[in-house]
Amino acid sequence: MTTQPHLLVDEGDLTDIALIPGDPGRVDRIADHCDESETIAQNREYKVVNATYEGRELTICSTGIGCPSAAIAIEELANVGVETFIRVGTTGALQSEIEIGDMIVATGAAKNEGTSKRYEAVEYPAVPDYDALSALVDSAEANDEDVHVGPIASDDAYYAETDDAVDDWEAANLLSVEMEAAAVFSLARRKGLAAGAICTVDGNLVEGTQKGTDTEDDELPDKAKNNVGRAIDIALEAATTL
Repeated sequence: MTTQPHLLVDEGDLTDIALIPGDPGRVDRIADHCDESETIAQNREYKVVNATYEGRELTICSTGIGCPSAAIAIEELANVGVETFIRVGTTGALQSEIEIGDMIVATGAAKNEGTSKRYEAVEYPAVPDYDALSALVDSAEANDEDVHVGPIASDDAYYAETDDAVDDWEAANLLSVEMEAAAVFSLARRKGLAAGAICTVDGNLVEGTQKGTDTEDDELPDKAKNNVGRAIDIALEAATTL
């Protein structure tokens, strides 16, 4: 097998499970929670690290922003033997009672994006693997964390989310919107692989507190930054059971 053209990895380089944040900088943050780590490759938006957490060998790989780049990561990770994907990301809340810094474990993702539609009909469900979903919820409960568990939306156009769209998502009782889960879930299912997602809330679209509105020069407010660390711990604990 040839070297993967975007991740620059080969078969045998990685482990069977990957934590997949969007932000390459968050790869290092996850690695800092691990016992040991080694950078394997870095190219464009993709940084790939192997690490060990409580004896469990795992891979950490950034996906960049949006479903197109996330799909490339899933395709190439799967090509070299990764079988389970855990998205560790951020998300914008769509229900008024969900606060910045809260955590959401997704039970499915609405396909408000174009990438999965190139693979399959929109009617096919973008849902996580049951074991991955259960591991994330169980890990959160074991750490005495309260998490919101339910469906989310994945959307392509960050700056074109209209009030009507937000109202519709809210009325449908979707918990939040982000930009990668629908492709991650769909591709993993199609390949017979496993995927799950835990995301920290970085703003609330219903309340008008979108990411960046109150954070000066920082991307995330302090409460969301703190809970990203807790979400990382939950994801790593879940990985030890998968």
